[in-house]
Amino acid sequence: MQNNTIVVTCAKGIIPYLKQELQDLGLPVVAETVASVMTQGGMDEAMRLNLFLRTGHRVLLMLKEFTAHNADELYRELFHIRWEEYIPEDSYVCVTSSVDNPTINDTRYANLKCKDAVVDRILHVCGRRPDSGSDRSRCVVYLYWKGNACVVYLDTSGEALSKRGYRKIPMKAPMQETLAAAVIMATGWQGRTDFINPMCGSGTLAIEAALIARGKPPGLLRRNFAFMHYRGYDAGVWEALRLEAEKMVRAKAEVSIIASDIDPDTVDAAGKNALVAGVSDDIFFDVCDFAETDLPGHGGVVVLNPEYGERLGSEEALEQTYSAIGDFFKQRCKGYTGYIFTGNTSLAKKVGLRPKRRIPFFNADIECRLLEYELYEGTKKVSKL
Repeated sequence: MQNNTIVVTCAKGIIPYLKQELQDLGLPVVAETVASVMTQGGMDEAMRLNLFLRTGHRVLLMLKEFTAHNADELYRELFHIRWEEYIPEDSYVCVTSSVDNPTINDTRYANLKCKDAVVDRILHVCGRRPDSGSDRSRCVVYLYWKGNACVVYLDTSGEALSKRGYRKIPMKAPMQETLAAAVIMATGWQGRTDFINPMCGSGTLAIEAALIARGKPPGLLRRNFAFMHYRGYDAGVWEALRLEAEKMVRAKAEVSIIASDIDPDTVDAAGKNALVAGVSDDIFFDVCDFAETDLPGHGGVVVLNPEYGERLGSEEALEQTYSAIGDFFKQRCKGYTGYIFTGNTSLAKKVGLRPKRRIPFFNADIECRLLEYELYEGTKKVSKL
């Protein structure tokens, strides 16, 4: 498995940042889709990706491509794979899938046939079969079946990489960790200037910024990945990778990272999440209105993720908030670059500033924009979004 196809999945809109991460790790980008990037490697490369990636969701190691017209053909093809070489007979296996085949009305049936083929093969060869179910904490098989084309993978991540483990108190409508990391990457911020995050919510943007500033790979926060449960797992290789990563971590962030929110309970939750992530000393949390957030005056980025009416609050009530963000930018953020992440371009017009860039993202199924504002003296151009 030294030169297999590896597929790294991600949310829509994140592809450019995931590709950059792969290239920074010295891995080739072979191909891409709207929600995945393909590279080459084996289990060692898969482990590195699970450890270092900030924007990927799952690292899938391809086992076989084949054709199946129906569930019986699917079972036969899968049964011929040497599953006993990957999954121990005393282990546990979960099957997940993406299925679009005219003979399948319920994807759970395809999952069942895939699971049966895996465990039947192991039982036939080893005399014992692994347990199975929906728990993704151990061995995970991923089936992609579109039309008659099938591809089967070992999911080396298990739980999605977006689940860093630090957000114990998510509060309302939190930004996914991988999306937050991609948003920060889109600003070009690399931990060398100040990072200001008013309206911080559960603290995800500030925490991801602190991890970047410290050079701390998010995989260091997790203790369990699916690859640890496959046959042949080399714990020594993994420990060497972890030690390599730990040596890269700086003792503390060398810039100011400031996060504020008007709700004391929200700030308290964000602080606890930062503590779990090991970056609480790198972030100054403050309870205040966003317009009163402290700005050291050294320059850097100011990133806000206000409500935009899809899930929280009414659009009418938010118009005043967006207008106030524009005033905050104009009056207090000169010398910084301002960013607003929003899924509502109508509300964004109320900011009263013309964005330099409109960077596309998706928050779940909501099409969003990261709007960039260069904040110069006297800039009062009305947006024409």
